[in-house]
Amino acid sequence: MTVKLIIRRLLFLVLVVWAASTIVFLIPRLSSRNALRERFGELARTGGFSPQDLEKIIASMQQQFGLEQPLYQQYWHYLGNILRMDFGYSLYRYPSTVSEVIAQSLPWTIGLLLVTTILSFIIGNLLGAVAAWPRAPRWLRAFAAPFILLTGVPPVIMAILLLFFIGFRLKWLPLGGAYSAGVVPNLSFGFAFDMLQHQVLPALALILGSVGGWVLSMRGMGVTIQGEDYVNFAEHKGLTGGRIFRDYYLRNAMLPQVTALALAPAAIVTSAIIVEGLFGLPGIGSALNLAIRANDFPTIYGIVVFITIAVAVLMTVVEFLYPLLDPRVRNS
Repeated sequence: MTVKLIIRRLLFLVLVVWAASTIVFLIPRLSSRNALRERFGELARTGGFSPQDLEKIIASMQQQFGLEQPLYQQYWHYLGNILRMDFGYSLYRYPSTVSEVIAQSLPWTIGLLLVTTILSFIIGNLLGAVAAWPRAPRWLRAFAAPFILLTGVPPVIMAILLLFFIGFRLKWLPLGGAYSAGVVPNLSFGFAFDMLQHQVLPALALILGSVGGWVLSMRGMGVTIQGEDYVNFAEHKGLTGGRIFRDYYLRNAMLPQVTALALAPAAIVTSAIIVEGLFGLPGIGSALNLAIRANDFPTIYGIVVFITIAVAVLMTVVEFLYPLLDPRVRNS
């Protein structure tokens, strides 16, 4: 990969982040709702302070958030804050900053998404490859069929079904929460096991909701590769079925799947937002859900822009690593 190509892809990364950040900045401002007035108006109804005090508080907060400035000044200030990863203060968790909210929620989401994405990727691609491999046992190919049917079941519906049958009716696993009520987080094996039990249902919902897509796409790639010359040549050379499957069939069919893997977190996080809310996990999805319900624009900005930057960086890293997997694209 040439230096010119690296610079071009890095510039494209910057362009993607800038475009997404600009959209995130403009869309909420098309609404006529005033986030500060709604938030502190709700506090006034419960707190009992006078309308005069409410107006003073709103004016002070608008000055602190820079909302009294012209739109273009707010925009430049907003872009500068993104460069510093400073998204301001959260309205519903004030005086906590948005960066603190993200930092507190991120470990839970990373743990959940990392495990579910890797497991669904491995399981789905192996089942999909076996389903298309003509030398595989018939019972093994039939085993992949039910997972293909799961493609039509969204992870959110899967979460509700698992929550009702396994958590509520059978009582095999906890209904929700990051860990049991009354348990103090510590570094003991007991706490780790308790926390793991609470992660099984949401993780299983995301895995079952996404593994079918991997099976279906890998099966399609496997069927296409069966007629390629290098596979036929390997068979005529007399290589064993296992080696052909591993080195010629699976390795080449996996190339498009690796690209799709970089996009997977962007698709899964949309489901994780609701799944985390259903199971009461304190992750990014729950934080974004609370921010939307509270009309907390700074937190919505911060989380959406952070996810956008993370996915764009991940895609760029995959672009740099892809030539190592496929030498044919090194000079493209």
